[in-house]
Amino acid sequence: MKEPADLPILYSLRNCPYAMRARFGIFKSKQQVILRDIVLSNKPDEMIAASAKGEVPTLVVSPSLVIDQSLEVMLWALNKSDPNDLLHSHNESILPEMLKLIEDFDIGFKVAFDKYSAAKRYHDDNVEQYRQDCEVYINDLEQRLNKYDFLMSENESLADIALISFIRKFARVERKWYLQSPYPKVRAWLNSYLQSALFSKVMKEYPLWLESKEMIIFGDK
Repeated sequence: MKEPADLPILYSLRNCPYAMRARFGIFKSKQQVILRDIVLSNKPDEMIAASAKGEVPTLVVSPSLVIDQSLEVMLWALNKSDPNDLLHSHNESILPEMLKLIEDFDIGFKVAFDKYSAAKRYHDDNVEQYRQDCEVYINDLEQRLNKYDFLMSENESLADIALISFIRKFARVERKWYLQSPYPKVRAWLNSYLQSALFSKVMKEYPLWLESKEMIIFGDK
C-alpha cells in the first residue's frame, strides 16, 4: 500500500523513553503519522538522510522540516491540535514552568538516573547515594501531586506525558525499594498511566519497518 504523501513519518524505537514521549504527544494531539519502528543498530538510510543525528525520535514532516528532538515533536503536534489543552493555553504563565520542569528532568534527573541505573547494574556500593540524587527530583513530583491531581494543575498537561517514560524507568531499577518508597502519589500517578488504554496504544509493538516495509498509521482520530 502506498504511503499517504501528506502524513509525516516518525522513526521510533518502542522502549526508548524519548521516542515514547513523542508518541504520547502525537497520540494526545489526535494527529496521525506514518510510524517506522527501527533498531539503532540498523538505521534506515532514509532516516539518516533526513537527520544526520541518527537518533529517535525523528519526525519528517516534509523535506524542509525534520524534527529530531522529542520535546519539539510533542510541541509540534500539540500546537497543531491540543484537544485536552495539555499546553494549558488558558494560562500563559504555566507553559514556561512546564518546560522548566521537563528541562530539569532531561538534564539533572537524566544524569542522576544514568549513574543510579549503572550502579545497580554493576553492583556499585554507591547505588544508594545515586538513588538519593534521583529522589530530589522524584520528591518534587510528589509535592506537586500532593497539591494537584497532575503535575501542574488539576488537569493533565504536557509535563505529565513528557515525564511518564522516565519515571517508569526509575521505578524499575530497584522495584522492591520503589514499591515501599515514600512517594505514594508518584506511584499512583504512574500506575494510572501504565494501566490505561492510552499506554497500551502508545506502546503497541509493531513489525520493524526495515524487515516488513509495512505501512503503519499511528495516532488517534
